Amino acid sequence: MLSYRHAFHAGNHADVLKHAIVTHLLDYLGQKDKAFWYIDTHAGAGLYALDRGYAAKTSESETGIAPLWRAAAAGTTLPLLLQDYLDQVRTLNPDGELRHYPGSPWLAWQLLREQDRLRLFELHSTEIQVLRDNFRGAGRRVMLYDGDGFSGIKAILPPAPRRALVLVDPSYEDKHDYARTLQCLRDGLQRFATGTYAIWYPQVQRRESLQLPVQLKALPINSWLHVSLTVKHPVPGGLGLHGSGMFIVNPPWTLHAALDTALPTLVDLLGQDGGAAFSLESRQP
Repeated sequence: MLSYRHAFHAGNHADVLKHAIVTHLLDYLGQKDKAFWYIDTHAGAGLYALDRGYAAKTSESETGIAPLWRAAAAGTTLPLLLQDYLDQVRTLNPDGELRHYPGSPWLAWQLLREQDRLRLFELHSTEIQVLRDNFRGAGRRVMLYDGDGFSGIKAILPPAPRRALVLVDPSYEDKHDYARTLQCLRDGLQRFATGTYAIWYPQVQRRESLQLPVQLKALPINSWLHVSLTVKHPVPGGLGLHGSGMFIVNPPWTLHAALDTALPTLVDLLGQDGGAAFSLESRQP
């Protein structure tokens, strides 16, 4: 939806799960010398201020990055998956004060090597302009596309180096986004079956939200991982976000163990009531 601005939700519990996983996936891809692409179907603004503007109005970072930040500052030893993610957030906040938050494109930019490339799609007319401003001067390593990422990625798959992470994370405010996400993955796999795809989805009281992970697991995919983080009981009769999930196609072998170690900590630090829980399942060829 063109009214959606991710800045209202920057750094919340869903971002923590998504961005900790994205950091791990990018780190893994970077272990080989060969180049890779990072492709984002719904890039947003890329970079967010937490102490002013939209994010300050909602303070949703208090449900996510802020508790982790404070725990680490207090000397808590966090699982490696979360430490690596926090290291990337610290890069933007070198004085130790949590004021800035990296969206997925900025995390990728921080982890990018000289041979790697970013391909970022954003349909929102205001967000794409902010994204351009944030990446001004980045050069040819970053290409921004003013348009619909669901259909736009067809033209750039398979990527030239035959290695890529594709993140699909629409707002899902439009219920048709669920079906379009499923079709986007089908189309992507037809063009680039060996790529790593990360599908984010919200946990809300909507039939489509419950069906999406079931539909994803039913696809003819040999290797996948599905993780969810619930932070509270659903609000009766409401559509409020009570958690989120990630479905990763062709995940690295390291991800399951890293999440298995990190998820109990996320439940402890981010859980808001007795409904806090996690799930982790995978299929290997």
